[in-house]
Amino acid sequence: MLEMFRLDGRTALVTGASRGFGFEIARLFAAAGARVVLNGRHADTLQVAAETLQKAGGDVHILAFDVTDAQAAGDAVAAIEADFGGLDILINNAGINIRKPLADYALADWQQVINTNLTSAFVLSRAAGLCMAERGWGRIVNIGSVLSILGRATIPAYTAAKHGIAGLTKALAAELGPHGVTSNAIAPGYFETEINAELMKKPEFVAFVNDRTPLRRWGKPAELAGAALFLASPAGAYVNGHLLAVDGGMTTTLMG
Repeated sequence: MLEMFRLDGRTALVTGASRGFGFEIARLFAAAGARVVLNGRHADTLQVAAETLQKAGGDVHILAFDVTDAQAAGDAVAAIEADFGGLDILINNAGINIRKPLADYALADWQQVINTNLTSAFVLSRAAGLCMAERGWGRIVNIGSVLSILGRATIPAYTAAKHGIAGLTKALAAELGPHGVTSNAIAPGYFETEINAELMKKPEFVAFVNDRTPLRRWGKPAELAGAALFLASPAGAYVNGHLLAVDGGMTTTLMG
């Protein structure tokens, strides 16, 4: 039964993999037998992450590029295809957030978040998905958010991008599904990650999240990795176009 969660012989690209969700997903995928390519903008931090996973026996490589550079993203997929015989699994995890009142939210802020969180997922999914479709097998997993479902003040671009991830996932599922490629998304709740570092410094907000979440706590990054493994492995082979909330119950309840 556990073989259903193995990734032996598969090559996975995980964006934003030097820390947080990306690193934990890469760690679990490597333990499940995948060859894992870590992406981030900085080769030095990627190398540190890769060495940590390699010491644990993982087949791990690095590929530094900016996901908002469409040419670099396309070249990266082509390089993986050439060097490893194909890209089987794509995890679109890279993301940023800019928090400002609407009156102060510049167009440049909007474009930066949309490009990083949504457009990059489209570019990489298009490049990887077409290659996967030619071989008749592939897995695309996009990291959304509870903000793919809900809304919140001061983060208009992030909320729009994460809603866009949900829509993109469904469009990919519809178009690539007939070719053996599944596309799904994960909607994390509030996790103890770097992107939430400023929020975690505010005791009142930490308490608000705890009260609003039935499990009464924030998530740990490693607790998201299992959902990604399920969707990428044979265990999730018939799941397509789904948005899986991993949020401690936040989006299922009116009140905590």
